[in-house]
Amino acid sequence: MARARQIGLFYVMLLWLGMMLLIGNVAVLPLLLTPRWFREPLVQGLISHLFRVFLAGAQRSGLMQLDLNQLDVLNHHKGLVLVANHPSMIDVFLVISRVRRAACLMKASIGSNILFGAGAYLAGYVSNRKPGEMLRSASNTVRRGPHLLVFPEGTRTTRQPVNDIKPGVALIAKRTGQPLQTILIRTNSPYLSKGWRLFRPPQFPLVYQASLGAQLSATGVCAHTARSLQDYFEAQMACSIDPTFRL
Repeated sequence: MARARQIGLFYVMLLWLGMMLLIGNVAVLPLLLTPRWFREPLVQGLISHLFRVFLAGAQRSGLMQLDLNQLDVLNHHKGLVLVANHPSMIDVFLVISRVRRAACLMKASIGSNILFGAGAYLAGYVSNRKPGEMLRSASNTVRRGPHLLVFPEGTRTTRQPVNDIKPGVALIAKRTGQPLQTILIRTNSPYLSKGWRLFRPPQFPLVYQASLGAQLSATGVCAHTARSLQDYFEAQMACSIDPTFRL
């Protein structure tokens, strides 16, 4: 009975999230008529609030256990390049739910997604469709003040504890002169990891922790910075998806 109740709640939460995202995307469309300096911080804050409400509901229902409090300190800073490992699709929810002013470096396909596209565009999220344009947009975003969230593995983790780090994030940091603020994400579940379908229920509760790591400076050679990030993540985590992980 307990498992059946959890699965029922799981599907209710997914439906609730889909409705919030769809309604939110429609609601912010009039902001297309407003200037960027006005709409981007507003929509970033709205997305952060929506994600936080969803995660709070999942936690209250007993489906999740969360430890994200360390991320709150980022609201007292501006324009950092946030570099997180990426065990699952939910990672962006974990970080953005606590960081009110942040844009994401996102896959181009998200821009055409009915649930995420309009909000992502209006929030100033950066598409990876064209590398040159991506670097310019990412650098300009950081200079305007919001944090830029990057998952430098380029995809969800398939080799523990992290995949090979891509050097693009080092180039962004080098161009802006800002440090790389690492974020360490750990979970007990492979839910929404590479190959896991959205509607396939996992074991509950899902446990997630996102903690602040060290700040690393971008060196003159991007490959060296990427290597430093790789070494740091590997030194800090033996495994980002660990069934025995508990808070």
